[in-house]
Amino acid sequence: MSKNLTCILIAVLAFSCGQPESKHSEGSTDTTSAATTAPPAFDLQAARSAVESVNAKFMEDLKKGDSAALATHYSSDAVLMFDNSEPQTGAGIQSMWGGAIRSGVKELKIATTDLVGNADLLAETGTYEMIGANNKSLDKGKYVVVWKQESGNWKIYRDIANSNLPAHP
Repeated sequence: MSKNLTCILIAVLAFSCGQPESKHSEGSTDTTSAATTAPPAFDLQAARSAVESVNAKFMEDLKKGDSAALATHYSSDAVLMFDNSEPQTGAGIQSMWGGAIRSGVKELKIATTDLVGNADLLAETGTYEMIGANNKSLDKGKYVVVWKQESGNWKIYRDIANSNLPAHP
């Protein structure tokens, strides 16, 4: 009986060792199937170009004084957080930019200092200068913008800016 049991055990071991590893098993080392089914690698440079393009359009819309167009650069669940005001969402974003335009903001100059992220979210940091009539500097500061993909486009998800000017007493 032990001879039969040994033969059965050897047959089972030989059969199980000879089976190919499942393509979907955990810890699979089959790199050929992974290479053909893996999503494309995230291209940060392409994302940077897309963000730069949206930023350029944003600046054009501000120069035109078009707060409705400015609001279209924000995601449907965006939050805008500026100094000395409550966070703004939805229609409040357009209203906030409309107020900035009515108060004399004619142009916004930004300099991106860093952009990091992945295919879902990007974090942009930089500096800004708000310009008024006669090219007068109204404010300088720094910002963080979190971008997210919405309907295949990069949209502003979180926008926070802080002035470098001293606080008013």
